[in-house]
Amino acid sequence: MGNNKSSLKLGHLHCVVVESLFLSIIFHFKPSLAMSKDTELDLKDVELNELDAEKQPMTGEGSPAAETEKNGCVKVKLPEDQEEGLKFTGLSKEELLKVAGTPGWVRTRWALLILFWLGWLGMLAAAIVIIVQAPRCQSVPEQSWWHKGALYRIGAVAAFMDSNGDGMGDLAGVSQRIDELNQLKIKGLVLGPVHKSIQNTDFNLDLMAIDPSLGSMENFTRLLQVAQKKSIRVVLDLTPNYKGEKPWFNETYLKTNSEKLKEAFRFWMDQGVDGIQLSGVEELLELQPQLWEELRSLTGNYSTEERPRQTSLQDMDQILTLQNRSAADLLVSGVLGQLNRTGSAVAAGVEGYLSELRGSWPGWAVSETQSHMASLVPQRLLGVYHTLLFTVPGTPVTNYGDEIGLRDEPGQVRPIQRDRDRKLTFSLSLSLSLSLSLSLQAQKSDPQSLLSLYRSLSDLKGKERSLLYGEFQPLLSSSSVFSYLRRWDQSERFLVALNFGESPAEVTLQDPLVPPEATVVLSSDPSRQAGVSLGLEKLTLHPSEALLLKFPYVA
Repeated sequence: MGNNKSSLKLGHLHCVVVESLFLSIIFHFKPSLAMSKDTELDLKDVELNELDAEKQPMTGEGSPAAETEKNGCVKVKLPEDQEEGLKFTGLSKEELLKVAGTPGWVRTRWALLILFWLGWLGMLAAAIVIIVQAPRCQSVPEQSWWHKGALYRIGAVAAFMDSNGDGMGDLAGVSQRIDELNQLKIKGLVLGPVHKSIQNTDFNLDLMAIDPSLGSMENFTRLLQVAQKKSIRVVLDLTPNYKGEKPWFNETYLKTNSEKLKEAFRFWMDQGVDGIQLSGVEELLELQPQLWEELRSLTGNYSTEERPRQTSLQDMDQILTLQNRSAADLLVSGVLGQLNRTGSAVAAGVEGYLSELRGSWPGWAVSETQSHMASLVPQRLLGVYHTLLFTVPGTPVTNYGDEIGLRDEPGQVRPIQRDRDRKLTFSLSLSLSLSLSLSLQAQKSDPQSLLSLYRSLSDLKGKERSLLYGEFQPLLSSSSVFSYLRRWDQSERFLVALNFGESPAEVTLQDPLVPPEATVVLSSDPSRQAGVSLGLEKLTLHPSEALLLKFPYVA
């Protein structure tokens, strides 16, 4: 039994050793498969040694078992003379090429190559489809600086800021206010007229000299420098008879002074003003149309991005006529102040005016004259009209003090003065001045004030594409409400709802381009919180509320 068992083990070990030896030899080198007698004897010795080792207990290192077997692995020790003759090498180049040229490998390589190019072409086709189907971005229209924000008019410089305490506003006072005007986010300052003039007579008229009561040429140059440093452009009003009833005196004056007018245009352009404004151009067209053409041609030499030509008119028919006959860069209309204060009337006026302009850029004002907005519309609607000015297509134009609700002083000029606390204060009309002094500083600290609303609207107008040059789409007009949409390409959309009535108004604003909800941007009503989402199917507007909403573009 013992011998049989030994034989079985020997046979088993023989298989293991031979198989292990065979695999090891095939993997590492290429010997001859024929064994010499010496090799057979050595193998037998190995088998017997392994059998003896198997009988030994598997103790730690140094034991016979540890030298021949570790973790079930069998070590084969070759003679030293045989180890020296062995060479370990891979397949030769010829053998590799021979294997690579077999039909199996050729088919495999072709299959992989075809799969690679099919995948690459598939990704290219998918990218082309995405590009073709993606919505195209509209090219941004070219705009000059007067298209990008509000113009702030200081027509009566003598009523603006008194810098030396003589009771009369002056150019130095305007320079002192530039920082505060810059906070209003305005793009341009329409100044004057400031030239020497006597009411209703051309005697002593000098279009190239500063009225001494307003300052000097040095003051004017300083004002230009300070304003332009803050990126505020200065447009100068050169209307000759600005103190009288007829802006251009009469036909005789125009005929005899046409060269002086052209010389004055060139003079102020050379001084560095950013534009020229003319009021009462309808009268000039009637009395001396040829002179208008000459002035237009003259300013055309300066009318680049830096030099716009601006006209100011009140009558809509005259505006449309001038638009067809002239090349003025900006027509400022006071048409909004002429409309009945109802939603339907304002809607008809705005839509009709934009339609008649046929794509020309409009300038909007509540008054073409120096009258303040608060003297022309009820105080409760000041927020409504400011929102209207800043959200319809075109350039908003406001008079100084409109941003805080300043009203006209009947029969007298009251400049802005500094009170004992060094705060800027404005005088109201005589009916209110005894009971109320409106402090600019107080409105600055009040986020719900008219001043804060003006700043927010002016800031939005200057940076939101939909409000700058977006499409104008009326949504609703009724006896009390006017609502419209401003949208541009893939930019954020703005929805405007204006309630001209004194009572709440519930409206339904539905359109394929309008979502069920929109977010509040701002409101003239202090109780309305910004950032809140409102449903548009049943939207309640507060009395005399101007509400600006926004919603994102959805493809």
